[in-house]
This record gives sequence, C-alpha cells and structure tokens, in this order.
Amino acid sequence: MDTKQLWKNCLVEIEAGVSKANFSTWFKNTSILKEEMGIVYVGVPNEFVRDWLKNKYHKLITKTIADTYENMRAVEYIIAKIETEGRETLSETEETFINKELPLRDLYINQEDNLNPRYHFDSFIVGSFNELAYAAAQAIIESPGTKYNPFFVYGGTGLGKTHLIQAVGNSIKQKHLNKKVHYMTLEKFATDFVSSLQSNKANSFKEKYRKYDLLIIDDIQFIGKMEKIQEELFHTFNTFHENNKQIIFSSDKHPNYIPELADRLKSRFAAGMIVDIQKPEYESRLAILKVKLREFNVSLDAKIVEYVAETIAGNIRELEGSLNTIICQYRLKNKFITLDEVKNLIKNNIRPKKNIAIKDVVKIVCSHYDLEESSIYEKTRRKEIVNARQMVMYLLREDFNVSYPMIGQKLGGKDHTTVIHSYLKIKSDLKNNPQLLQEIETIRTLFR
Repeated sequence: MDTKQLWKNCLVEIEAGVSKANFSTWFKNTSILKEEMGIVYVGVPNEFVRDWLKNKYHKLITKTIADTYENMRAVEYIIAKIETEGRETLSETEETFINKELPLRDLYINQEDNLNPRYHFDSFIVGSFNELAYAAAQAIIESPGTKYNPFFVYGGTGLGKTHLIQAVGNSIKQKHLNKKVHYMTLEKFATDFVSSLQSNKANSFKEKYRKYDLLIIDDIQFIGKMEKIQEELFHTFNTFHENNKQIIFSSDKHPNYIPELADRLKSRFAAGMIVDIQKPEYESRLAILKVKLREFNVSLDAKIVEYVAETIAGNIRELEGSLNTIICQYRLKNKFITLDEVKNLIKNNIRPKKNIAIKDVVKIVCSHYDLEESSIYEKTRRKEIVNARQMVMYLLREDFNVSYPMIGQKLGGKDHTTVIHSYLKIKSDLKNNPQLLQEIETIRTLFR
C-alpha cells in the first residue's frame, strides 16, 4: 500500500471539511507511517496534535481513510518526526490570511474581542428553560469578577448558550468601558497554545490572555483528554480568579461528565456557578418566533406562528431555521401565505413522534436499574422501585406524550394525580441533579 498517496488523498478530503486555519494547525506535518493488520498509524509531530486529532477529528479521519482504504480496521496516532520535503512554505501574507476569520464573518465579528454584536439581551427570550442562567448573567454584568466566578453554562446544541455568554460580553463592554473582554472557542485557545510552543513564544501566549478582565471560552467539553491544555487553562483560571477577573465557560455537558477532566478543574468550575439551559417550552418557543418576526419586519397569521411553536419542539436553532424557510417563501411570493403551505414547507423539519409500547419503556428502565419488571406494577414504597416507577412515568410523558390517565391506568391503576406528581418531581430534580440527567440520557439511548 502506498501510504504517502493514501494520506495525500485523505488530506484533500479533510481540507474540504475544516477551516484553513485548523487544517494548517492540526494536519500540517502529519503522515501515515505504516499499516499493520488493518490498523493505520498516523504520525503526528507532538502530543498536543495527537490529543486534538484523537478528540476532535478522529471520526473525520477514520471515515476518510475508510472511504479510501477498505481494509482499514482502526486508526492509531504516533508521535514521530515527519519529513516535510516537497511541501511549500506559506508566505507571511498567506499565514496571515489563514488565521483570519472568513470574510463574511468580518461583517459581524469584532476583530479585537471576537464578540458578535448581534448577540444581545434585547433579543434574548427568557423562560423557565433558561431563567436561572439569565439571572446569573445579569448579576455578573453588574459586578464582573465578584459573583459566580467562574460561570459555567451547559446544555444541548442550539439552546442559546453562545447567545447568552456573548451577550454578557457585549453588555459588560457597554456598562464597564474600562474592562477588556475576549471571547473564543476552546479550539482557538488550544490552537494558539500549540502555536506558541512551536514558535517558542509561550510567555507571549500567557500575556495575551491574562491581560483581559473577562475571558469567555466556548465549547469547553473538548478539553477532556488534553492534559497539557488542561494544565494551561488551570493556570490561566487561577490568574483570573486571584485578580477578581471574570471567566465564563460553556459546554454541551456538565463538567462532571466531561471525559477525563482533571479533578482540580472540576473543583474550580464548581466553586462558581454551574447552570444548565434546557429545551424551551411552548410559551418560550412562541415568544422566540414573535421576536424574530419583529426583527424581520414580517407579519404572519397567529395560527401559523402557533403551529410552528407547537410542532418544532427541538432546539432554538431548529425553530429559527423553520421560520427562516417560511419567511423566505413569504417574501418570494410577496403575498399572504397559508397554514397548509407552511405545513408543507416545514414537514421535513418536524421530528417524527416516537412510537414505543409502555411495557417496553418499563422493560428498558427496569433493565437499567436491575429490577424485575413486575415490581413497577406492584403497590410498594420501596425507594428503588418508587424511583424507577417515577422515571417510567416521566419518560412516557416527556418523550412519548402519553396522557397522564393512560400512564396511571397502565402502571397498576394509579390515579392520574400520582402520575402528574411523579412527572413534576423528576422535572424539578433535573434542575439540580446532573447525575439524574445523565441517567435519563443513558436510558434514552436504549430507546434508539
């Protein structure tokens, strides 16, 4: 097998799927060293690149190699000195270009602090799904560095985490004119750190980030297995905290569930405030749509807006995407749009309702908790059974929209008020119990 040609072909595909800056930083000086028994060994220049490729780009690399080399079984990474003969050196102008944001982003992003001015609280809808995060954000704006430091926001994709944390940055810029603010993703932090080591400018890196009064780092969940990046973040964090400078993080999961995150970082995160953002309920989805319509200066029939809010029950990004489709059609036709037309437009955006038998939910939950299925239907106050039964009731209502009376009837003839109590108890506990949230997510994977 010609490993050089294989990797050359793979790099062409990989380059098309990542930004120029990231491709240059993480894939420069890499190669396929060898292939043994279906295992492809990719050579990398140092441990930072190895860790980043394993954690951020492993799926992309594996898929790309597999598409080209059908006998591939696995990919491993080895630190090795890579020959760079025949590779062109980028000119200073080209280096500057690849480290810039895309031209379209230049229209919106402040190049000094990386904040997007479109993210502000005037367009941020507050509901039960994010009210705690919003309240904490307002307290931070009033007195940055003294309350909820660090501030750690987590939740699923498309729920408004980036909007919230950037709105904090923009608000502090306006309220505290002397404060220096900077927003970045963890990937940018790691890229800058690796580049500083490669160019022997580690001190410049430290000085660059520690001069700010507010540092916002997005997507911190990728730091889990990167020991050196964790160490540098730990020292940066300590410097900020000791000097009463505010630091904000966002993640798609609670820090306790970031794989291989150092205990000392978990402890630092927990010392401030950790808060989650959940999926918006119907009333919040409706309010979000109305705000967006005002921004676009578009008026739609109330039934259309209510239909979209009711049917697009995923995240905010999906909701806005559906609305954008409707507005585009509205402007294209330049006339009134009907509810039937809207239903046809967004039919592919609506997630199909999950269909599953109640007994199957009972079976899955009981299997998770190692209980007999029959115990769920029994009249008993044993704590482990009561907890499992409440979990069944919650999932049947939340995920499968089964009516309260039907749930009670099928689970041993329970009164519907008992079911409502169980549902609300689990929903309330989820706000303060990340372990319970992790249990539910684990159980949900068994439904797929």
